[in-house]
Amino acid sequence: MATKRDYYEVLGVSKSANEEAIKKAYRKLAMQYHPDKNPGDKAAEDKFKEAAEAYEVLSNADKKARYDRYGHAGVDPQAGGYGGQGGMTMDDIFEHFGDIFGDSGGPFESFFGGRSRGGRGGGGQKGSNIRIKVALSLEEIATGITKKIKVKKQVSCKTCNGSGAKDAKSVKTCGTCHGSGFVRQVRSTFLGQMQTTTTCPTCNGSGQQISNNCASCRGTGVEMGEETIEIQIPAGVEDNMQLSMRGKGNSGANGGVPGDLLISIEQKPHELFSRDGMNIHYDLYVNFADAALGHQAEVPTLTNPVKIKLPPGTQSGKIFRLKGLGLPSVQSYEKGDQLIHVNIWTPKNLSSEEKSMLEKMRQMPNFQPHPGVEEKGFFERMKEFFHG
Repeated sequence: MATKRDYYEVLGVSKSANEEAIKKAYRKLAMQYHPDKNPGDKAAEDKFKEAAEAYEVLSNADKKARYDRYGHAGVDPQAGGYGGQGGMTMDDIFEHFGDIFGDSGGPFESFFGGRSRGGRGGGGQKGSNIRIKVALSLEEIATGITKKIKVKKQVSCKTCNGSGAKDAKSVKTCGTCHGSGFVRQVRSTFLGQMQTTTTCPTCNGSGQQISNNCASCRGTGVEMGEETIEIQIPAGVEDNMQLSMRGKGNSGANGGVPGDLLISIEQKPHELFSRDGMNIHYDLYVNFADAALGHQAEVPTLTNPVKIKLPPGTQSGKIFRLKGLGLPSVQSYEKGDQLIHVNIWTPKNLSSEEKSMLEKMRQMPNFQPHPGVEEKGFFERMKEFFHG
């Protein structure tokens, strides 16, 4: 696989470029390499796609911030990132960015707008997206997981195999577009004669005309069904994060492209740990004697239990850090820590003997509080751990 060029280099802008400059640069490249101006030119089409990919990232504040920090790994879905399966297609570009030339007015609106509305001969009506929730434990989030989910959705009609026709005799080639699904028109612009491509108005892009509809789907080509979908969830996802799988939504009517499956992540509450970004927190309760005399304690982690040493005189509120035993970042190779908060357990119901022992210790000098500078308050301790 070829190495991707820097997105700023692709658009010819600096990292400090504002939204308008980025949009202007993309518009210029899209005009230069548009397929209608370069018919059959594969190199121009690749340049067109490359510019659209760069603009899709740099025009989005969140994606731009991730790209600036992590590079392509921060926005590439194949590198454990957000949404999407595979690269951007020409249909994606025309659907999402075709109207970027609308604010120019004049010939550009018709030149670029026609294809963005009509697609590239795919035909039919695009299927709607489906939204689902997937609940994950912290252990599943820590490693990433593949889930198989049954989704009720519109699928291709089994009776007519999605054609929408009663039988083969009921289908004929569209006389307007001769089966291509689109029609071409030549328009005069200040750049000269420009060829535009729009969806065939007779067959709506299917390339066919149906005389008798399928009785099962009434000519739509879709029906309700169920599909088992395998979802690969990367490690480090967060609560309410959304992933997407292109083409796994509802099937499109009359041969239209299917919609997308949008997966919302739901993090299950954990009985032992709480989460703060990539770090996880655990409350360790120890008795007074262990804290005073020192103790080796076993603590759970997201994988296997580990032992930590509590030095003599450990105070309540002391925080121990287990480096790298937190959660991974979904956008980089970073990994969080596990923070262990020590809590001295105070008994509530004492026997007469226990009360007598504590009464004797109550007045002893060593049992009188005398915090020094090393005994930091809660906010100071948290500042130390999270800000170095």
